[in-house]
Amino acid sequence: MTAYAIGNLHPKPVLDEEVFVYMERIQDTLDPFGGRFLVHGAPTREVREGAWPGAVVIIGFPSFEDARAWYDSAPYQALVPLRTRHMNGDVLLIDGVPEGYEAAATAAALRAATR
Repeated sequence: MTAYAIGNLHPKPVLDEEVFVYMERIQDTLDPFGGRFLVHGAPTREVREGAWPGAVVIIGFPSFEDARAWYDSAPYQALVPLRTRHMNGDVLLIDGVPEGYEAAATAAALRAATR
């Protein structure tokens, strides 16, 4: 099942040189784990509910295990400080839904569990 690394990052108005180096090198850390950018640093165009400051990054992986292995890998961990020294944010790893997923079936299962 597909998994994702999702970041809500808060870059400074002027990016530090280390952030550019991070961006230049990150793809090489993703390739061994089948990671690919789906969204990269895009500012939010419209917030329809709540607040969402920052820039969104979404990276897709073939599986949660691939996402975790990428994040924990020595090459990626060597890059992380280049970003975190210069921008705050939140990063999470999360499973996608399986093929054929139906929200109504999940609602039914949750409803049944509350009875």
